[in-house]
Amino acid sequence: MGPAMEYDYIVFGGGMAGASVAYELSADARVCLIEREASVGYHATGRSAALFAPSYGGREVRGLTRASHDFFMAPPEGFTHAPLLTRRSAMYIARENQGGALDVMVAEIRRSGGVIDRLTMADALQAVPLLRADYVAGAAIDHDAHDIDVDALHQGFLRGARARGAQIMTGAGDPTVSRRDAVWRVDLATGPVSAPVAINAAGAWGDRVATAFGAQPIGLTPLRRTAVLVDPPFGVDIMGWPAVIDVDETFYFKPDAGKLLISPADETLVEPCDVQPEELDIAIGVDRVQAALRLDVERVNHSWAGLRTFAPDRAPVIGFDPEIDGLFWSVGQGGYGIQTAPAWARTAAALAQGRPLPADIAAEGLDPAHVSPSRFRAEQPSLQRLAQ
Repeated sequence: MGPAMEYDYIVFGGGMAGASVAYELSADARVCLIEREASVGYHATGRSAALFAPSYGGREVRGLTRASHDFFMAPPEGFTHAPLLTRRSAMYIARENQGGALDVMVAEIRRSGGVIDRLTMADALQAVPLLRADYVAGAAIDHDAHDIDVDALHQGFLRGARARGAQIMTGAGDPTVSRRDAVWRVDLATGPVSAPVAINAAGAWGDRVATAFGAQPIGLTPLRRTAVLVDPPFGVDIMGWPAVIDVDETFYFKPDAGKLLISPADETLVEPCDVQPEELDIAIGVDRVQAALRLDVERVNHSWAGLRTFAPDRAPVIGFDPEIDGLFWSVGQGGYGIQTAPAWARTAAALAQGRPLPADIAAEGLDPAHVSPSRFRAEQPSLQRLAQ
């Protein structure tokens, strides 16, 4: 097919993970982003009901979220014309038999540097007056939580990457990959491209992309999550409510454009695909929320499902493959890829370029060894059992 267009990095995946790292790398490198679909962000990114909550997720996720705060609050000039965050707060609730889980969660968040406050029952009922007093026995709140404008964030990364010279190619399908003289060559319908480093930011398809490069899969698990929009009770203003999350994450709900967004927080293992909601999951979500909230759902206005893809230990995967030269992983965002995107991308760019972590991210306690794909090679049997 002739000589290839030469780049420093080829990024596979045009969702939030790929767009954000392409943005960071293109500041001082030649970048080509390849998306298999006809449009970017079609799967997980475009279906996210994202919440910026520093209390949400595991240790590494919380650190990356806190390190993303300043970017969200004051993005670079020209990055977006709309605010990226709108204050929301996130309230965690517990039944009588979940009190221990709430205590553990609060202690872990505080131990990792996060801020979360316990609430009296009077405070919880004032925040969400329709909560059933006989259901909720304990509550805690993250006042730093916000709604995220996912599209504004995603488009800002893509627009910024293009402005810095990155090439974004959509509709690539499954291109052919080969390596020669320490350079990857990718054959596309529009012509070949090449680079010494390939960034695997393919989300649910991350293991499939890795095997195309000759790497071992790490056991990524795409999990279906369902969401629905329903009408709030007539005459009840819900817009000031916090997002409400069951402490064991068996459901959550939050205001969304005048409606109430409900999810059963389901995690159904599926193959990577254009995932669709199941009627049973919709019914379970509505039932769980109605048990906690004085709400009569007469009809569902809209429903959808998205993919949340986790590594076997549910921590981020950011770093070079230990066995395949020039292959870099940036996968395993789970349900936290939007709220961590700014710091995650800076972490990935630094490690891909062989630089130390940015000081503010290191200060949050992130250790490159804890997110490296190398951890799966040493413990492959036990991690496979974890994924089952």
